[in-house]
Amino acid sequence: MNELIFRGKDRYRPSWSHVALLAVLMAVEGAAAAVQLGAAGFCWLLGGTVVLTGLALFLVRRTWTTVGAAGITICWGFGRGRTHPWHEVRWIDVRETKAEYGVARMARITLADGRRRSLPGLMHSDTYPRPDFDVDFQRVVNWWELSTDQAARVQPPRLMRDRVSPTVIGLLLGLLISVVVVAVVVVQG
Repeated sequence: MNELIFRGKDRYRPSWSHVALLAVLMAVEGAAAAVQLGAAGFCWLLGGTVVLTGLALFLVRRTWTTVGAAGITICWGFGRGRTHPWHEVRWIDVRETKAEYGVARMARITLADGRRRSLPGLMHSDTYPRPDFDVDFQRVVNWWELSTDQAARVQPPRLMRDRVSPTVIGLLLGLLISVVVVAVVVVQG
């Protein structure tokens, strides 16, 4: 089988609407900074925004996953990446996250020690659709099945983070923070 490569730079290309939105936000930020902070504050804020935006774009474009005979190599933007040999990979599945902006699906592996790693470059969402996601995911599974013994494939138990959506976690944290704030106000009042 041929080595599979999934690169972030092939997937995450900013659209003109994203660039226009960023330009509008920077113009608003610049106007507010110029009025409130003066020329020096404006320059610092603008420079920091440019550096952080550039760093984020650099990292996104350098993410990749390679699947081959040695195993699965994952790189999140820095360095050469880390290879997880096939004998360490216990399970491969798809993590589906629902949010108000749509559904995101990302392939992930579970290692022998129980850690889970997402595979950058191999995801599908409404913002960055990947029409061939299911086919590519099946190609990764085929590599895994050909490279491991069936006895070594163990589906991990579902963890709390697999059962609870990020929205529910946010609501629970918001409720907890509200209760703590009310308790502090009552105690001090």
